[in-house]
Formats: sequence, structure tokens, C-alpha cells
Amino acid sequence: MKTVEIQLANYKSVHFNKTNIKTHFIGIPLIVWAITVLLSLHTFSTDIAGNVITFTPAMMLFAITLLYYFKLHIKLGLGMLFFVVVNIYLAGLVSPMENALLIAIVTFVLGWIIQFIGHIYEKAKPAFLDDIMGLIIGPLFLMAEVYFAFGWEKKLHDDITPMAREKRRNIERAKKNNTSGY
Repeated sequence: MKTVEIQLANYKSVHFNKTNIKTHFIGIPLIVWAITVLLSLHTFSTDIAGNVITFTPAMMLFAITLLYYFKLHIKLGLGMLFFVVVNIYLAGLVSPMENALLIAIVTFVLGWIIQFIGHIYEKAKPAFLDDIMGLIIGPLFLMAEVYFAFGWEKKLHDDITPMAREKRRNIERAKKNNTSGY
């Protein structure tokens, strides 16, 4: 398993442009929320020791994802736990609505449009095109950016930034040599 430093550096390597990062602070939460709504349209119940517990596929997906985030970095995992709880709550407000599916699809598409607009400013393709894990790391990257903005996890920031810059230089060299498939 790749370390949090490698994962975040890979993601950051195509996320240096401030406008691109701003679009991600809009696009990624919209996409994650839309997926949460979609995965909350159906609920399942189970009886455990006389207590009926209701859950959704979204809750199961996030439980697995949170385990991964906590394995990568405990403090970022705590931030992601807060994000997930709020996200599930907000999705739960919409998922019972008659038009929840339409709302989720429109939000999902809008989120991706915003993401791709950001990458026009970045002049680099999205991270997930080279590594599918970018789809899971994107929200964690935003949480890391929030932490860095508050001056938290300075060592993590100082570790990933040079790695990301080196990877970006390699991307740019490959682009110049037309060997990257752009």
C-alpha cells in the first residue's frame, strides 16, 4: 500500500493552480454528496440483539473508505470522519424525496464539470486518469489542504510538496517529449 505522502504527492502533482484547487473544493464535495444520495436511495435493516439497525450502501462504502483513510493518516481520518457524517446526514435529507435520483445525477454531472474546468486552468489531466486511487484520494487531499491552511500537519505538507513538484516536472518533461499520451 502506498503511503499517505506518496498518495497526496501524486494527487498534488496535478493540483498546484489555485483556481483548480478552488474548483475542487466545490466539485469534489458535490460529487461525493451525489454518490452518497445515490447510495442512500435504498436502506437495509438487520436485527442485532433485539435492536433494529438500518443502514445504506453509502454507509457501508464510507465505513470501508474511512478505514483506509485512518490507515493512511489518523488525524486526516478524523477530519474525514466529520466530513462523512455531515455528508451522510445531508444526503439523508434528500434521499427520501421523490426527485432524489434526478437531484443526485444533476449534482454529480455539475461536480465533474467544475472539476474539469479546474484542470483547464491547471493544464494537467486529472490524477485519476493515471491512478484510479485518485478518486478516493481527492477528498483526503482537500482535507489535507484544510489542515495545511490552518497550519496543521506542517511536516506532511513539507514532505509531499517537493515530491509533488518533482512528479510535476517529470510530467512536464514527458509532455514536452510527447511520451505521456497527452
